[in-house]
Amino acid sequence: MEPLRINGTEIPEAVIRLEAQNHPAGSPDDAIVEARQALAVRELLLQRARTAGLIATPAPLEDGRLETDEEALIRQLLDHEIVVPSPDEASCKRYYENNRRRFRSPDLFEASHILFSAHPDDKPAYAAAAEQADGLIAELQQRPARFAELARQHSDCPSAQQGGNLGQLAKGQTVPEFETFLFNIEEGQICPVPVRTRYGVHVLWLQRKIAGRDLPFEMVRERIAEYLGEAVYRRAASQYIAIVAGEAEVDGVQLNSTDSPLVQ
Repeated sequence: MEPLRINGTEIPEAVIRLEAQNHPAGSPDDAIVEARQALAVRELLLQRARTAGLIATPAPLEDGRLETDEEALIRQLLDHEIVVPSPDEASCKRYYENNRRRFRSPDLFEASHILFSAHPDDKPAYAAAAEQADGLIAELQQRPARFAELARQHSDCPSAQQGGNLGQLAKGQTVPEFETFLFNIEEGQICPVPVRTRYGVHVLWLQRKIAGRDLPFEMVRERIAEYLGEAVYRRAASQYIAIVAGEAEVDGVQLNSTDSPLVQ
């Protein structure tokens, strides 16, 4: 493979291979390509920062570390070279109106269950758990008021102490196979079939569904402004990198303006 050089400065192959570990890809060759692109952009920006006479002033990171000198130089260069306006109120409101579905509180589901614990790979135990669940469902269809009592007697979940009550659940808080039934039975209904999951077999009762509601603009304005500001910055950074690359002598890699992790 052709050596990687930026304005005559060669980036060693060992450095490229080390960088490739930070680029999960479909194949080792793809990871090398991504590493070469990222290192090329990094070298371009560092050369630009040094030409501008910037002196690294590392800032603290969220994890308590300080930036490296190179990280600081790149940040300072982009802060100096890229100036983007803050989103105005009209832009934020327009985004809010065009994306109302993104700004809703989640649907909540108040549910209880009775768990017969069994591993799916243990087929006899899993079949026995399903049979027990079937029996309780048949009983509860006739006498639903006994759910809490039966949960305390039979459930293998710690929620048995609360009569099987799981509290309020939102999407993503339970496993997908459980949610498939939870989200599709009627409020007040005991699921007519056992719910099979990786943890065992459940008897499920959906007591109440609380529909999500639209969040007012005032509550999400700051989040929208931050999102729009970041989007504008990424576009501006991509354009800036494209300009810098166009002015440089780059060998051994084909650069796109989005090759830098700085603008992802």
